Amino acid sequence: MVIFIPTPIGNILDITYRAIETLKEIEIIFCEDTRVTKNLLKLLQERLDITFPNYQLISFNEYNATKRIKEFKSQIEVAKVAFMSDAGMPAISDPGSELVRFCQENKIEYDFLPGASVAPLVYAASGFESGKFYFYGFLPSKGKSREEELKRALKKGIDTIFYEAPHRIINLLELLKEYDINLKVFVAKELTKKHQRYFFGEIKEVLEEIRASSTKGEWAVVVEGKEQESFSLELDEILALDIPPKIKAKLVAKTTNRPIKECYIELTQKK
Repeated sequence: MVIFIPTPIGNILDITYRAIETLKEIEIIFCEDTRVTKNLLKLLQERLDITFPNYQLISFNEYNATKRIKEFKSQIEVAKVAFMSDAGMPAISDPGSELVRFCQENKIEYDFLPGASVAPLVYAASGFESGKFYFYGFLPSKGKSREEELKRALKKGIDTIFYEAPHRIINLLELLKEYDINLKVFVAKELTKKHQRYFFGEIKEVLEEIRASSTKGEWAVVVEGKEQESFSLELDEILALDIPPKIKAKLVAKTTNRPIKECYIELTQKK
């Protein structure tokens, strides 16, 4: 059986009693970083005066997940196995989901323990009232896809949660400001940790406040949703428009999922 065990996102006392009791029975632990998990277990033993078995700790991350499953297939099928993220709920923004799929496809019994997770915590703290949110997680780290994915997420028109690394938080807030200077955001730094801090308000104000402070630590951002005005034309309506062929070709291409050049040639040949 495979048990997915959530870990504290900062404050070690957020570990659950059920998680501790489960860890006393585990034989193998798959973890994102063996050093992080080893340190967590050591702290738990010292602070709570408990003893855990001498686990076999196996690194299991985005780069080696498929390989690890093949290597330990027989143990996964018969041993008491756990998966632990570096922090928070397993299988959310980490490779645990691949292990879940493996269990499902091979009819291996698995279970998830409830516990700490950044997304519901930061949303509850935001004070946004819709009660509905879209969880995106980490945007692409750079390039055009980063901006495109951000716009795609915000166009859903509902409160949206992003995770961000310290060296990219300013860039994310700048992109949000460019998208809409009137956006309202809630930004949380180092949740549950000693230097936890909340920032709330219009994006331009929050950006300047964070610029003036230390960006060290882990970040979560909630963007208040704004309903998007939609406007669409049918293909026949586009073809009937009295506009330059280049612009019309772009509209036709977007509507039909065809190359712009192909649409342009077709439009100009008809004339």
